[in-house]
Amino acid sequence: MRKSSKAFIVIVSVIVLCGCRPTISLFSEQAYQQAVTLKIESLAVMDEAHEPFDSHHDEVTELKKQLEIAHEYAKGRPNNQITTRQWEILADSSRNLLGGFLKRWKDSGTLSATFIQEAKGLVSDGFDTIIGLESGKIKPSEME
Repeated sequence: MRKSSKAFIVIVSVIVLCGCRPTISLFSEQAYQQAVTLKIESLAVMDEAHEPFDSHHDEVTELKKQLEIAHEYAKGRPNNQITTRQWEILADSSRNLLGGFLKRWKDSGTLSATFIQEAKGLVSDGFDTIIGLESGKIKPSEME
């Protein structure tokens, strides 16, 4: 074979092999469990928003800490930008998901039962997006 033919085969092989690599991170049981646990804990804390924020300050602080841990874990995984961005959106205090809810509770002192239920639906959907992203990823055992 001529050198140019061999070079062409090598280049095509490299392109094919690189193209077969996942463009999103692999499934992580830890990330999945973390998201499910934080969903349950977040919704439980939100249920308490009819009471004064100050009486739940420590719970909220711990929840925010756990959210930051989940975000940092997501950020540290390769090819995980989409999931990382979803954690950022969920925790953002200027948005209408968990971060915004916690800020509003702190600013208002208490929240109405109707508002809490509506917000819980949105926050639950936000967590479901993260959980769905993670559960839809290829499991390491499925890689060839």
